[in-house]
Amino acid sequence: MFNPPHLGHLALAKAALGQLGLEQVLLTPVLVPPHKPAKWDPGAEYRLAMCRLAIDGDPRLGVCTLELERPGPSYTVDTLRSIHASNPEAEVTLIVGADMARTLAGWREPREILSLARLAVAEREDSTRQEVSGALAQLDGSARVAFLDMAPFDISSSLVRRKLTAGEPIEAFVGAPVAGYIAEHELYGRQPAARAGGAG
Repeated sequence: MFNPPHLGHLALAKAALGQLGLEQVLLTPVLVPPHKPAKWDPGAEYRLAMCRLAIDGDPRLGVCTLELERPGPSYTVDTLRSIHASNPEAEVTLIVGADMARTLAGWREPREILSLARLAVAEREDSTRQEVSGALAQLDGSARVAFLDMAPFDISSSLVRRKLTAGEPIEAFVGAPVAGYIAEHELYGRQPAARAGGAG
């Protein structure tokens, strides 16, 4: 995870817990993204703190720090290998939005990813199941893909950043703990606006 965690991420995690019978879902902040770092990135330590605040004490949710402990760019396949090396019996599910699933063929070692983990996909308004299935067909991994039955969510990290840039409130998108942390540390360029009758 390279962006600020938002309520869409949590809805996705909870849908996967309920529908796939998972024991736990882990948010995984990256150290260095494999693409060019964005100028608005507050740093891995802040993103880790936000992930911990986002789960808000829910015992079914946790934070994985494997990618922060490994130097260099963060690749999903390396993280999955590390998980299997430490727990060979683990049944791992990689949870992504449909927009990300459509690009899986361009990730590092995509077939290895599908051999190490089942893929759980949430539809986005701009990415349907048919489009995802078509994009994954070349990887012969369709048997390891589960689509989550949930309404497409319209919250995105880019939306949160736009709200922050405009000085608008973001609590409805990221929850009070994360919004408060972003305001306290003045992350992403500007503080969110104060709520009516209270501090921002």
